[in-house]
Amino acid sequence: MDFQKTLYGPLNVTLNDRGIKQRLLDWGPYFRYYDRQCREALVDRGRFVAAKSHYDIFSLTRCFNKGATREMIKEDLRSKFPISGNSNEDERVDGAIDLAARLYLMVNIAVDTRTISEQIHLGWTTGSLKECVHAHFKEPQILSDAGIRMEPIFTAANIENVAGLRVISTDNLADHLRLMDRDGTVAVFCNVSFLRRHVSDAFPEGLAAETLKTLSLLFPPNDKDTQHWIRKRINSEAIDRAVASCALLRLEERQFERFNFWHDRLVILKQAFDQSRPSTIAQWWHDRRNGVQWYTFWVAILVLFLTIFFGLVQSIEGALQVYKAFHPS
Repeated sequence: MDFQKTLYGPLNVTLNDRGIKQRLLDWGPYFRYYDRQCREALVDRGRFVAAKSHYDIFSLTRCFNKGATREMIKEDLRSKFPISGNSNEDERVDGAIDLAARLYLMVNIAVDTRTISEQIHLGWTTGSLKECVHAHFKEPQILSDAGIRMEPIFTAANIENVAGLRVISTDNLADHLRLMDRDGTVAVFCNVSFLRRHVSDAFPEGLAAETLKTLSLLFPPNDKDTQHWIRKRINSEAIDRAVASCALLRLEERQFERFNFWHDRLVILKQAFDQSRPSTIAQWWHDRRNGVQWYTFWVAILVLFLTIFFGLVQSIEGALQVYKAFHPS
């Protein structure tokens, strides 16, 4: 059985970036996420979750697609699964619903958001999954983008090499582009294959396409440093290989007004990038934001090196002359 086709349907051509073929999709990262979520849910022999099979997950995703409320789904689960009489019946039902929702949307959804976690939780307690997700991702823009431009140098590789921030891959779409000041990391949802394949209206219209556009912004296919960065991460972190095939954005597509869902996080990230200053020689080498400053710095370094070099040569020559004066051949 074609697992991903059963869960997500046929390839979403409208999100298939300018002719990218299905053969470029990489389902490995998603199924590692799927396996990890299931293993975590089945801890202690699964006493905290009612769903026990892939078919149970499929059944729940069909309920999501039909727009069923959480209350309706819970009643349906109680009628299907032999969980009556258990002291933690509600916990098992909620655990099954939350697990299926996480696997379906790659968003950290939970009825109980009190669990300590660095990830953003979406608390879904009532209504449909669609209503919960739309309410989260449709939050109004607050930050101004006046005077800020997203130049071609604004890439994931340069966010690390120039700004000194650490870019990490996240499996939680709600954490995409989130800058964590505590440890200077930026979370990026790199699962391009998932975004290109997902066709459910549980996501707000345009969210998947805009997320792909932010990935095109951070991972331009024509940038050598970016492609080198991607190859290293594919080998070390097993991120989605399809990140290397993101579409090349046109100038008009790089404007802040083209981003609705991720606007504020892009503003925060770009401000952090612009305000950063090189602190190491490697960062000075990669920092081409100010061409004149870059050339001035490296010319000064070259002059300093040559001054030291020729000064050392002259010192050696002087020492040799003194030696020969006292020890003529």
